[in-house]
Amino acid sequence: MPVYSHSRLSSFEQCPFKYKCRYIDKLKPDFDASIEVVLGKAVHETLEWLYENVTKKSSIPNLDSVVEHYIARWNANFSSTVKVVSTVLSSKDYLNKGIQYIISYYLKHQPFDDGTLKLEMGIKLDLDQTGKYQMVGFIDRLALNKKTGEYEIHDYKTGSLPSKEKFKEDRQ
Repeated sequence: MPVYSHSRLSSFEQCPFKYKCRYIDKLKPDFDASIEVVLGKAVHETLEWLYENVTKKSSIPNLDSVVEHYIARWNANFSSTVKVVSTVLSSKDYLNKGIQYIISYYLKHQPFDDGTLKLEMGIKLDLDQTGKYQMVGFIDRLALNKKTGEYEIHDYKTGSLPSKEKFKEDRQ
């Protein structure tokens, strides 16, 4: 049964040969990860940890603890084999970008009482009546807005966001 995801489709749209190498031939790249992946993963893991504390332990970690957790996740994910393509930014610059993202997020969203229901929730959608073709993905955080009664899907991003026009057309 063919299973699609945003990553797979984006890979094919960028370059069908890249898709073939990665998903059909399953070739490994010559580096473990890019610095952007390390940044995104560390921020993701930190926000997941924050909301786990809030929802499961009814405890809001202070900002210093959240930043410390981010740095620990960065150190766990970073190695000398991580690829830094930028000629302007160093790995330390990316680490500091993440710290700024975490601080900004924390200050904007505290006290985190937004009705979070689930974290890292896998989803699978049938694309046809028989379920032969499916789209899979993950929801970073699902919340129920207490004011509107609407469900909200939160997808954390550390890269540049598309314009409003592109956002409306964005598959993800």
